[in-house]
Amino acid sequence: MKFLKGISLFFFYPLLFLGIGFYAGIEMSQYFYPGEQEPGEEQPAEISLASEEGEEDLSEAPEQEWEAYTEETLPEEDSAQESEEVMNSSETLCVDTDYVLQETDVLNHMVVETVWRLPEKYVGMDREQFLQAMEVYEAFPPLSEMERGFVGLDVLSFSRERVVVQMNYKFVQPSSSFYLAVYDNRVVVYLEDMETVYIETDIRLDSLPEQLQRNIIEMMWIENEEKLYDFLENYSS
Repeated sequence: MKFLKGISLFFFYPLLFLGIGFYAGIEMSQYFYPGEQEPGEEQPAEISLASEEGEEDLSEAPEQEWEAYTEETLPEEDSAQESEEVMNSSETLCVDTDYVLQETDVLNHMVVETVWRLPEKYVGMDREQFLQAMEVYEAFPPLSEMERGFVGLDVLSFSRERVVVQMNYKFVQPSSSFYLAVYDNRVVVYLEDMETVYIETDIRLDSLPEQLQRNIIEMMWIENEEKLYDFLENYSS
């Protein structure tokens, strides 16, 4: 029995010291490295739930940020488009605007286009103001335009860079013969096409001899310019 007790004591003390050393090692490891997890130990449920919630927040964040982005930027884009439309609708002419005139011969259907510097009186006008100015010009054209045969105009395009105006003329054409007719009891001279007015005279029809009146009512033919001016000199007051 004493022999058995000696043997048991011989194994007991080493195991006791081994257990104490192992326990001391664990305590020291937790003391110096408190964040480390022991092998095989599961992470607490609270931490896993927190991580899951964190993942949900990360997944939702881009959508929230996109909503905030659209709410902030879309109104700005709309306002930019509106301001651009307003700018386009209120374009005004400037000193650098090309003033294009298309002089159209309405009889021969010929067009001559020229580009001029914009007249100073039109600088700063918007579309509506320019159209009004052109209406006034058409109603009261200069005498020089009337002498050229001006009959009207059309505004073909309008922008800050370029404005195009079509000027319509019935140009006086050379003629080898003429016709005398009557309008409102006054003698009118037509070119040989019998449509284009060459001269509106002050000669009253009822002041002429009766036979000459009948000839003019039926459109009297004058063979050349010399005889036309002889007639005008003889019967003009």
